[in-house]
Amino acid sequence: MPRYRNLDGHSGVLRYETTPDSITLTFVNGDRYEYTHVRPGREAVDRMKALAAAGRGLSTYVAQHVRERYARKLT
Repeated sequence: MPRYRNLDGHSGVLRYETTPDSITLTFVNGDRYEYTHVRPGREAVDRMKALAAAGRGLSTYVAQHVRERYARKLT
């Protein structure tokens, strides 16, 4: 799972992993969540993938736009 570059230096996201229809985020507190084209939707997942690749803005986007709309929490 690639490490999130965190170019702003204060992200809550530590790592991410993508598949064609999902993104899984690992947060600094150890929580892992999967987001899919089903929930929260293709548009949100594609935006999250772009932000993850850019290394900036991912945690803010999740907090402001996605919130609790994850597909599942992973253990």
